Amino acid sequence: MKRPASSKTPPPNSPSARLASDVPARVSSPHPAHYTIVFKVGTSSIVDEKTHRPRLATLSQLAETVVKLKDAGHRVVVVSSGAVGTGLRRLGLEKRPKGLSGKQAVAAVGQGRLMALYDDLFGHFDQPIGQILLTRMDLADRSQYLNATTTFRELLSMGVVPIVNENDTISTTELRFGDNDTLSAITAGMVSADFLFILTDVDALYTDNPRTNPNAKRVAVVENVGEVRRQVTVSAPGSALGTGGMVTKLIAAELATAAGCTTIVCSSERITEVPRIIDELAGTIKPRFGSTHHHHSTSPPTTGSLSGSATHLDGVPSAVNGRPAKPSSTPSPPSERAPLTSMGTVFLARSQPTADRKWWIQFGLATSGTIVVDAGAARAIVRHHSSLFAAGIVGVEGSFGSGQAVRVVGAVEGNHVELGKGIVNYTAAEIARVKGCKSSELVEILGFMDSEYIINRDNFVFTNPDAVSELGVRGSATSTAVALNAKDGE
Repeated sequence: MKRPASSKTPPPNSPSARLASDVPARVSSPHPAHYTIVFKVGTSSIVDEKTHRPRLATLSQLAETVVKLKDAGHRVVVVSSGAVGTGLRRLGLEKRPKGLSGKQAVAAVGQGRLMALYDDLFGHFDQPIGQILLTRMDLADRSQYLNATTTFRELLSMGVVPIVNENDTISTTELRFGDNDTLSAITAGMVSADFLFILTDVDALYTDNPRTNPNAKRVAVVENVGEVRRQVTVSAPGSALGTGGMVTKLIAAELATAAGCTTIVCSSERITEVPRIIDELAGTIKPRFGSTHHHHSTSPPTTGSLSGSATHLDGVPSAVNGRPAKPSSTPSPPSERAPLTSMGTVFLARSQPTADRKWWIQFGLATSGTIVVDAGAARAIVRHHSSLFAAGIVGVEGSFGSGQAVRVVGAVEGNHVELGKGIVNYTAAEIARVKGCKSSELVEILGFMDSEYIINRDNFVFTNPDAVSELGVRGSATSTAVALNAKDGE
């Protein structure tokens, strides 16, 4: 028996919801040696923090560098902050408004002037640009996410440079990306970028704040963002105009590398050196064009301290080609890793990137609640990649509807172990009524059954690489989670 007819969309795992159009179109390249490159330019790089005047020298160098890369056959996207900073000068205001509506109004004024500035700069090179304004709500709907991906593809195929920003005038606090570092990583995933350059007012990630600690050392290469967070101090805030600091850049790097995009944090004052950085990395980063999947592998480097076991920053081995790596006998601190480039910090892309749909679930959808499962269900999910049935659920937290994303945790010996995130087929109230029950009892309890699963395994993504060890399941934590998230056809 099915649920009574309603206007709500079908469950994401149903045949009607899994159309052929659910597979994003690839962004192809005219030459296998050409890359797709995303630049993220922060507010402090666009306008002066005190006078709010545009930094024309930096912006001109950005335009010149983008055009140079395009002349070399690469495709380029720019994710730009600066709408609020530009609006402040136009309105004669000294500081950002504190209220959300005030910031939205200032952004509305500044966005048009910012695009006019970009159009004028790129116009000197006869380079067309296009504006794309996104919100998290736009990407929460799978069809809109795919439409946005198609728009990027068409613009890039036309030779246009997309200029991306968050649509601040309609974004709410709960549904914002938070900062354009995150937006740039999501954009990089959508266009299957090979490189994401996060341009900032510091020249790299350091072991501590270099402005206050003269002994801080540059971190040249990062293989695992989660591990590097434990090794370095990244508490420095962003500028007075911007919303991000180094913490947000680490988050962005984690998102982008999960999608298979190598990420570089470097100074906006050295933007003209980006083509040289790409040349330096060309021997270790294979272009992603021509793969059969939206997110796919980039080969890890095979020289220096990054060869062999792909040791993490604290010596904990990661997986190489899906197999657990052997521990390194002499792990090096992060500041002593063999550099791949002459500047900046390089965050290496995962060798097994998360499949597009699962990457969208993890990073494109807001989490609306939590489902708590028992230890048996938790181990089944991790060990066998099983779907989640009502019988394994012991608790429901929050209020959410069917088709929304929720966090899934396992109740093990009085503790909650995070497992992952998935799209539910039932509402929170319905799940609370059927928790602990067999699938055959759903019709009797609810009066209908949309699916025997509460969460289909195709709509679930692992988010905790330590879940395997925390649950006492045999196998490699990292390799199990990464391999399942990267499964073909998901």
